[in-house]
Amino acid sequence: MYRSLRLIGISALAAGVAACGGGGSSSDSGETGKVNVGLTDAPVDNAVEVNVEVEALVLQHSDGERRRFDLDIAQPVNLLDLTGGTVMTLLDDEEVEAGKYNWMRLELGNGNTIKLEADGGVYDLTTPSARGVQTSGFTVPAGGEINLTIDFDVRKSIVNPQNNPDSYKLKPVIRLVDNTVVGTISGTVAGERITDQCTAENAGDTDSYNGSVYIHAGDVMPDDIGSDNEPLVAVPVTYEGSQYQYTAAFIPSGNYTVSYTCGEDKVETAEGQPSDDDITFVGKTTVEVRQGETATVNF
Repeated sequence: MYRSLRLIGISALAAGVAACGGGGSSSDSGETGKVNVGLTDAPVDNAVEVNVEVEALVLQHSDGERRRFDLDIAQPVNLLDLTGGTVMTLLDDEEVEAGKYNWMRLELGNGNTIKLEADGGVYDLTTPSARGVQTSGFTVPAGGEINLTIDFDVRKSIVNPQNNPDSYKLKPVIRLVDNTVVGTISGTVAGERITDQCTAENAGDTDSYNGSVYIHAGDVMPDDIGSDNEPLVAVPVTYEGSQYQYTAAFIPSGNYTVSYTCGEDKVETAEGQPSDDDITFVGKTTVEVRQGETATVNF
């Protein structure tokens, strides 16, 4: 029997790269910088734990120098312990050469698991043979500073094949953003909206799936993950205190379309192809995200 799993969330590796002058580098100029890397996450619906074994970070400089930082973490990190802006430090004040870097690579081990809320079962998250996943490039300015975030998108990274309900795959999807040009989108969803859009079995139930808010770049018609116009991120609506709310962090400055849905959005089909699902979106709104600010969109 196919187990439906809604994994809506974002996990981020917040990589702060602060450039400064100094020695200890192999560069001819002698200019170096310092790297600080932290781990944070957003909620994942219907899962109690999403544990990832982070082994190392590798930085590839354009001059050919490669720096590998092995991480001394005793056990896999439960990403669901790192929500609401909480950050776990991975690297702290590591000195690196200033200049252009072609990529940063996150290396994962094999000890990755997921624990479901529905049955309490713990399942392995198998990874591709190549355990490293790379970001785009970035530049550490000499005498300046840059702060980056590796956004590890849990929603797009965990696949539950329909023909094997007890098998879960970890296919890491990440993006690199500059912390100096990111903001946040947050807001609330009225209980009446949830009752109207969700099915009878979970409508308005604080312990059930209460839908998700999708963030698309630009002023566009929203569509599902796997489509030609998939969202930048999708975050769950959770019940906190006395209201239903959501938060989408690490959103680069710019204009976005924000919408709400209670539809089920699969990542892949049973054949391993992107799943293009027919989902109804409501409350479509455009909003501008500004650096260091929180834009509010309520439904």
